[in-house]
Amino acid sequence: MDPLINKRIKQVLKGDQSAYADIVSLYQQSLHQVCYRMLGNKEEAEDAAQEAFIKAYIHLHTYDQKRKFSTWLYRIATNLCIDRIRKKKPDYYLDAEVPGTEGLDMYSQLAADEPLPEEELERMELQERIQYEISRLPDKYRAVIILKYIEELPLQEISDILDIPLGTVKTRVHRGREALRKQLGDL
Repeated sequence: MDPLINKRIKQVLKGDQSAYADIVSLYQQSLHQVCYRMLGNKEEAEDAAQEAFIKAYIHLHTYDQKRKFSTWLYRIATNLCIDRIRKKKPDYYLDAEVPGTEGLDMYSQLAADEPLPEEELERMELQERIQYEISRLPDKYRAVIILKYIEELPLQEISDILDIPLGTVKTRVHRGREALRKQLGDL
């Protein structure tokens, strides 16, 4: 079929408009089906298919005859259908009133950035519990845990502050974490 289509396209490009009618009749049914499947509406599908044929006719000089004509035509049609679908999507405005409510606007439907009071309370309680459990650690572990995780200091700096070898700092961080994990085991 492609040699026939290419022949008709050459005729159209030379000015024979009746040759385009042959192209339309060959693809009309299948193009309409593609548009109908995308849009779900018979009339809209007919409009989209017709628009695709018109657009293809106008831009026929850009068609690369080394490629399949049906692919090029279907791409035009699907892009037109996608544009139609996008245009149908309803617009929502944040200052518009929510139907069925008295005075509430769409802003009231947005999630808040700050945590809920219950979540904030849980977070504070957890922090207090962790602080308490850190205070129960033996001094040598408590110091490295506070410097490492609360003050966020690098291990070498902790080593310099406590005047102990780096390897000892690493060991105490590990053992302090393990002791803290055991103490917080019920969380």
